[in-house]
Amino acid sequence: MKPTVSKSRFNSLRVIRGLVIVLLILAIFFLGKQVDWLLVPVQQFFSIVGFPLILAGVLYYLMNPLVDRLERKYHVKRTWTIIGLFVVITALIVLGVVAIIPTIRNQTLTIINDWPTYWQNASTEVNKWINDPQLSSLRDQLEQWNTDASKLLSGRVSKYLTGTVSSLTSVFSTVTTVIIGLITMPFILFYLLRDGHQLPQYLAKLVPTKVRHSFLEMLTEINSQVSNYIRGQLTVAFFVAVMFAIGYSIIGLKFALTLGIAAGILNLIPYLGSFLAMVPSVVIALVTSPWMLVQVLIVFVIEQTIEGRIISPLVLGSSLAIHPVTILIVLLAAGKIFGLLGVIFGIPGYAILKVLWTHFFAWYRHVSTLYEDD
Repeated sequence: MKPTVSKSRFNSLRVIRGLVIVLLILAIFFLGKQVDWLLVPVQQFFSIVGFPLILAGVLYYLMNPLVDRLERKYHVKRTWTIIGLFVVITALIVLGVVAIIPTIRNQTLTIINDWPTYWQNASTEVNKWINDPQLSSLRDQLEQWNTDASKLLSGRVSKYLTGTVSSLTSVFSTVTTVIIGLITMPFILFYLLRDGHQLPQYLAKLVPTKVRHSFLEMLTEINSQVSNYIRGQLTVAFFVAVMFAIGYSIIGLKFALTLGIAAGILNLIPYLGSFLAMVPSVVIALVTSPWMLVQVLIVFVIEQTIEGRIISPLVLGSSLAIHPVTILIVLLAAGKIFGLLGVIFGIPGYAILKVLWTHFFAWYRHVSTLYEDD
């Protein structure tokens, strides 16, 4: 007669096995931390190839839908489509360098050179408002804030200037890495566009046959999440830059083109980018006149309304299905750990981890039988 094992004991054994697996994973992380010097070559490798890979990946998600559509609907070979897109992009870059880049460069240098004067004049205007008898109750708090902000700004500027002077080797190394990345990026992008659609099938051959279908589903979902986010964010950033540039030009604010483009780039940081982009605009408007400050605020309100009510819902929708509080937590944590890159790529990274966890948890529920109804 075969021995029988009760269902509760069988489930207990599964729980113990799961805990052992978790402990083994934690032990692997602990041992990896002790020999982190082994990862130095890997870090150096990614420090060189990371920039062209990320840039090529972003451009791949922008260009690949058009390449797929032309191949599927009009039967145009991918290679010829890619070459044509490269020619068009090169022409646009040359046009931008000739027509737009000099204006942006001149305006940016002017803002940098005149920024101390703008900041001082803005502080003077704030002090005038502080001396208003109606604001006497807030005078001390505003003066302290102004002093702290000035000290913080001057300290950061001095620190960065000192660091730049004392680390010219690092600056040259960074410039060299960027130049090499820009040179190698088109080649990586070309092969991604030509052969990237075959990558999931190739990777699926490396996993067991039984899980191959679910593995392909997971890769498809990850690709959909990342592509929707990247294309959506870049599209929204483009419209934000156009709206700010046009709005600032209409009201006659200085450096309208540069401030608009800066607003579009900073908009890649969810929830915080637009407000960060308002700081130089508000300072320049405050120095110009109170009426200019009011007009800048009106432009900001109009832009936020159009972006929040029309552009973002149409472009982004709810494809990521991430709660706003979760987004803020991810931004703070990723920014603390990885810096600016963490702030920019924290949300798509979280989306990828969420897909991986969802599929892993679904598999665990299936094999563990711990979540079955009685």
